[in-house]
Amino acid sequence: MSLKLFNTMTRQIEVLKPLKDSEVSLYTCGLTVYSQPHIGNWVYFIFCDILHRTLLQNGYNVKRVQNITDVGHLTSDEDSGEDKMQKSAFKEGITAWDIAKKYIEIADHEAFDMLRFLRPEYLPRATDYIPQQIEFVKELEKKGYTYTIADGVYFDTIKLTDYGKLAKLDINGLQFGARVADTGKKSPTDFALWKFSPANEKRDMEWDSPWGKGFPGWHLECSVMARELLGDTIDIHTGGIDHIPVHHTNEIAQSEALTGKTFANMWVHANHIKVDGTKMSKSLGNIYTLQDIKDKGFDLEAFKLMILSKHYRTEGNFTWEILEAAQNRLTGYRVMADMLWQPLAADSTLNFDKYKADTLQAINNDLDTPSVLAIISALTDDINTNFINVNEVAIFKELLAFIDSLLGLTLSNRPDITDAQKTLIKQREQARLDKDFTGSDKLRAELEKQNLLVRDTSRGSIWSRI
Repeated sequence: MSLKLFNTMTRQIEVLKPLKDSEVSLYTCGLTVYSQPHIGNWVYFIFCDILHRTLLQNGYNVKRVQNITDVGHLTSDEDSGEDKMQKSAFKEGITAWDIAKKYIEIADHEAFDMLRFLRPEYLPRATDYIPQQIEFVKELEKKGYTYTIADGVYFDTIKLTDYGKLAKLDINGLQFGARVADTGKKSPTDFALWKFSPANEKRDMEWDSPWGKGFPGWHLECSVMARELLGDTIDIHTGGIDHIPVHHTNEIAQSEALTGKTFANMWVHANHIKVDGTKMSKSLGNIYTLQDIKDKGFDLEAFKLMILSKHYRTEGNFTWEILEAAQNRLTGYRVMADMLWQPLAADSTLNFDKYKADTLQAINNDLDTPSVLAIISALTDDINTNFINVNEVAIFKELLAFIDSLLGLTLSNRPDITDAQKTLIKQREQARLDKDFTGSDKLRAELEKQNLLVRDTSRGSIWSRI
C-alpha cells in the first residue's frame, strides 16, 4: 500500500517515493517560542503528528527534524519590525534567553505530555546553529547571491529564474511595501540572511559575523538545520499555509542556490482554523489554550478528534459546541473500547481485519482523517449492535492498539473494572430478574458513584465508564 500526499509544489496528489527505500526524512517547521502556544498553533502539529504516525504504519523509519525558532523571527515578513523574542522579553521584563527557556518548556510539556505527540528525533534551536548559518551565508556570498545594505545582508532573488515557484508568485507584479521602500533592497522579494544589530542598542541575542554584529534572518535557520541534519535534499517539508508565499519560498531559494539540488521533494501544508468563524485575535478575546479546554471540562483527545474531523488542507472552525460533539464521539469510542472486557456474543463475526485495512487505506489517501473517524464510528456501531465473542478479544485489542498508534489516542489502555464492581453488576442484574427494581436502582446508583454506567441489552448487562 502506498502513501499519497498533496504536494504543494506540483499542486497534485502524489505517491511518496523516498530517497531511501526504508527511511523518510521529514522536516517540520516548529514554533517561535516567544509566547504561550494556542490551539491554532497545535492544529498544524496535530497533523504533523498524524503524518509521522502514518509513515511509521507504512513501515518507514522516520528521520524527523522539528526546529525551535528562538531568534530572528521579526514581526513583519518584510524583514522589518522587532524580533518577536526581543519584544516578548521587553514586555515580560526578562531576557530573550529566559523567554526561550520558559516557552520551550511550556511547548514541550503541552506537545509531548498533554497531547502525547511522537517526539521528533531532532529538536534543534536556531541559536545552536549560529556558526553553521554564518557559513551558509558565506557560501551564498561566494556564489554571488548576496548584497549588503545598511541593515543587513540580503539574498538577491533576481539571480534566480524560478524564485517563487512554490507559491506561484507573480514577481513582476509585486511592489515594495510602505515600510520597505527606503531600506535599500533591490527587489521587494529580496530577504534578509543576516540582520545587523541596531546602532546604540544591545540585544540579548547577537553574534559577531564577517559582515558585522547581528543575528540570522528567520528563513536561514530552517535551510541550515535541514541541511545539517537531513542532507541537501529531503523527502518531506511541512508547514502551515501561511509559510508558502514567504518563509518556504525563501527557504527554497537560498537552499537550492547553494546546493544546486532540489531542497524538498514534497511540500505538505496544513490549513488553519477559525474560532466561531472568525480569525483568532487578542482584541476579540477568542484565542484559547489547551488549558482553557481542560478548564471547560473537555478532554484533549476530544480536541484532537475535533481537529481530525476536518481534512488538513481545509479550513476548520472551533466552537465549544463542535468540541462538545467531538467529546461525545470520544465517549462513544471509549464505550466501544470497554467492550474489550465483556465479550457477550457467541456467534459474532465482526471483520476487524477489514476495519484495519479500510482505516490504513483512508489515512494513506492524503491523510484523510475524516474518513478514518467515520470508519471508527462505523466500527463502534457494529460492536454496539453485534457485540464481540471470546475468540475476538485478542484481535479487537490489536485493532484498538492500531487506532491508538495512528491517532495518538488511548483506547487500548482502558483497564478492566474490579471484581467488586463486577459483583455489583451481577447483583443488580439478579435484582432485575427478581423484579426488585428498588434494589436494582440502588445498585445502579452505587455504580454511578463509581463512574460506571450500566446498560441492559438482550445479551446481558454492559458497563462503560462515565
